[in-house]
Amino acid sequence: MRIFNEKKNAMKLLSILVLTIFLASCGATVAVDYDQQTDFSKYKTYSYFPTIDSGLNELDDNRIMQITDSLLQQRGFVKSETPQLYINFFARESISSSRNTIGIGIGGGGGNVGVGVSGGIPIGGNVINQQLTMDFIDVEKDDLVWQAVAEGELKERSTPQQKEAYYISVIQKILAKYPPKN
Repeated sequence: MRIFNEKKNAMKLLSILVLTIFLASCGATVAVDYDQQTDFSKYKTYSYFPTIDSGLNELDDNRIMQITDSLLQQRGFVKSETPQLYINFFARESISSSRNTIGIGIGGGGGNVGVGVSGGIPIGGNVINQQLTMDFIDVEKDDLVWQAVAEGELKERSTPQQKEAYYISVIQKILAKYPPKN
């Protein structure tokens, strides 16, 4: 009985480890570029670029703005009618088949010869590959001073809750890199 419980606990630990690795690998990746001559500590107020053309629907635009507002205001930034920074964002999307598959294999062999055939059956439906770019523009100089590009995947038929969770995760990763560490 004791050996059975040890095997059961080991399997439970292994499944938790595999799930953790899977979830960590699914997150968005973020690349940042910025003007090294800019003093980012002077920026305290922001607003959104007056003519955002994100390529997304209005619901997703609103999700992104609400999440960005919440995260920036938690960090002491103030949304203003006379901002120091304009925030602009846009997305590029493409649809592809899920990379998740179930593998099936057939094999046989004898002597010193082995033969095998395998294949994968895609599961999970199509995914949206999204590249979300967020620009911070100095209003006074009308110059781009900071830019982040996040790449991630979202299920094609996501619920509003899944979309919100996705954008929270992506925007948290983007804003974690602002202001840049000099």
